[in-house]
Amino acid sequence: MGFDAVVEELASPKSKAAGLVLAEDVSAKTEKEIRFMAEKYRCDIITAPFSMDEAQETLGKRVGVLLVLDKGLYSSIKSNISSDLN
Repeated sequence: MGFDAVVEELASPKSKAAGLVLAEDVSAKTEKEIRFMAEKYRCDIITAPFSMDEAQETLGKRVGVLLVLDKGLYSSIKSNISSDLN
């Protein structure tokens, strides 16, 4: 969770990153930088319909950038977010 931890994991040769989830209210600068890193390391990225404050309520930490390591979980998150937006 969090920008620095995500970038560190993405850059790791042993990274098992499945995909990135961004909160809808992350700053434009953070979004630009994390999208650059996601492209560089070929990691899928989606924007979720929740705020950083809502993430804090669930996770106990106010974050806007989440890296999911499990492919099945990321696939489920992505499909649930996509169906919520339709």
